[in-house]
Amino acid sequence: MSADYSSIRANGIYSLFTLPNPVILKSEWIAGNKHSLFCDENELVLNYAKNMVDRFSQRSFITNKDHYAPDYEHILRVGLPGMIDEIDTSLEVHKNDSDKTTTLQAMKKTLCGFSEMIRKYMLQAEALMSSPDFNKERLQFIANNCHAIVVGPPKTFAQALQLVWFCHTAFLMEGRYAMALGRMDRYLYPFYKADIDQGILTDEMVIELLENVFIRLQDDVVNICIGGQNIRGECEVNELSRCILRAVRSCNVPGPNLSLRYTKNTPDDFFDECLETIGTGLGYPAIMNDDVNIAALKKYGYAEEDVYGYSMVGCIENFVTGKQPPWSDGRFDTPRFFDYIFNNGVSATNRSVGADLCKLEDISSMADFMNVFEKQLSLGVDEYVFKFNSSNDSINQKFFAEPFLSCFCRDCIGRGLDINCGGSIYPSVHGAALMGIGTVSDSLAAIEKVVFVDKAATLVELRDAMNANFEGYGELRQKLLEAPKYGNNDAFVDKYAVWFIDCLGSLFEKKKTRDGGGIYIAAAANVSNIHAGKIINATPDGRLRSEPLSDAASPTYGRDTRGATSTVNSLSKPDYTKVACGSVVNQKFSPSMFTPEKRRKLMPLIKTYFKNGGQEIQINATSRETLIDAMEHPDKYQNLVVRVSGFSAFYVTLDKDVQLDILNRTQQE
Repeated sequence: MSADYSSIRANGIYSLFTLPNPVILKSEWIAGNKHSLFCDENELVLNYAKNMVDRFSQRSFITNKDHYAPDYEHILRVGLPGMIDEIDTSLEVHKNDSDKTTTLQAMKKTLCGFSEMIRKYMLQAEALMSSPDFNKERLQFIANNCHAIVVGPPKTFAQALQLVWFCHTAFLMEGRYAMALGRMDRYLYPFYKADIDQGILTDEMVIELLENVFIRLQDDVVNICIGGQNIRGECEVNELSRCILRAVRSCNVPGPNLSLRYTKNTPDDFFDECLETIGTGLGYPAIMNDDVNIAALKKYGYAEEDVYGYSMVGCIENFVTGKQPPWSDGRFDTPRFFDYIFNNGVSATNRSVGADLCKLEDISSMADFMNVFEKQLSLGVDEYVFKFNSSNDSINQKFFAEPFLSCFCRDCIGRGLDINCGGSIYPSVHGAALMGIGTVSDSLAAIEKVVFVDKAATLVELRDAMNANFEGYGELRQKLLEAPKYGNNDAFVDKYAVWFIDCLGSLFEKKKTRDGGGIYIAAAANVSNIHAGKIINATPDGRLRSEPLSDAASPTYGRDTRGATSTVNSLSKPDYTKVACGSVVNQKFSPSMFTPEKRRKLMPLIKTYFKNGGQEIQINATSRETLIDAMEHPDKYQNLVVRVSGFSAFYVTLDKDVQLDILNRTQQE
């Protein structure tokens, strides 16, 4: 039955690629879009079709549908016809295995449909040449490039970029989201270098071609990775890296999600240009510590060359490019476990349940409290992994074949297996996004200081205060707020951030996905810290009910009061080599910090942060005054882009709660 399903899926994908009539826009040098999927059928017909399609179940994010970094390097090297030839070779190898041959035939069917889609774009470009509304030079450029990649491997930069963009467009047509473009400055560089050396292209022309692609990515979280080091420790920043950075800056739209793999060998002039781009307010690129990420991934047994070839999917998630099933993750809102300790295993504000481990009166020391907290977290991790794996176990993986996507994953073709059924080199991985490192650290420090050091309150009194949302307990809340806070280089509280990563890292590293892959941890929240804060009770740090939790790996906003140096010193203390997914540290600097002179001071601050073990940093450079004015007069700021969490967005399109969360970030001067 699985083989039949694979064929059915392939037939559907073939029709999806071949039946629509391509649409070429007047402004395009690189063709490919979803406009061909729109039609003018009447609403009754469309609703009927939708009802039929909705009965055809499919994978979701949690069951490995998208958030994937395809193996673009391979298709650029062998070409589309070469991949079809590889399938034919594998069919011969597996000719006695009916399941594998049917899977391979399904893959071939989708690639043939993909090839036909490209051919139809070529024909459409040729047909439009008689129209006075179109630029014939552009149409001929598109037609020539389409013809070249249909008949063989790409030979020029434009052909290679066109093929990659057609692949990405095809994934979008399939309904996939957050499909990464990966390390473009590596897999496109040979084509770039050859064209530059031969005088076929200039950097200005390359940037224009990239802009033609990037401007269309503003509605999706498409991660592009630049920089990084190779297995010999050499920095791989090149001339194309600079072109990509400049194209992203020129487009000035929320996407693509540009990520810099920073290494100590990253050229200072390139790093400075990255900071200059961030200083425009765009918020890109996010800056990742390559040494930390590589060390984290090595712990999972990947081949050395694959670790050094990693890229990012979605926001900041580290991914072994083209060699494991699509990414998935979920939120683990750690601060809610305080509620179970204080309220006998249940939440005081929502219907969630933990474990009733002991009476508050029996906790007589901070060590006792930590012991109970760790037990609560251990049970929470068990529950989280059970729910995640049960979601995957509830479907028969073989019934949800992905024949087209499998063509872009090693070694599905060679093995004759689907990407989610053993075809990939490595098993699936999952990320548990740990929310609230700042809230938890501040809470534990407040408990230690107020209850066990100063003996200014009992745990019972603290419970009553939190359950009352501190109404009538203003004096106690003030003492909690005055306790040491994470982000100020204070060892009293920072030790709890170190514990946070150590404890949860050790709990999750024992768990596996359905097919034996690792469950990474992440210090990230996207914007879920806002929603989680609305349903989690008041916390021991003095946070009121409904207020956001601390964001990702950042301190609680407004509590890091001793300046940027103290903040990054705190943030680099946890061992982030235990965080294989990645982390998000949101910082906000005054726009005045991005003058050439100030950037010369900002650069060593970030370098020292990474040298000391920091994993990631991303920066907003929009003033508080501008953000306030944008909230009051949104019509004046339609093009204002800000860094939200693991992505950027137009500020005026964000929910007010998210706007306020960005506004309230500590602005470093």
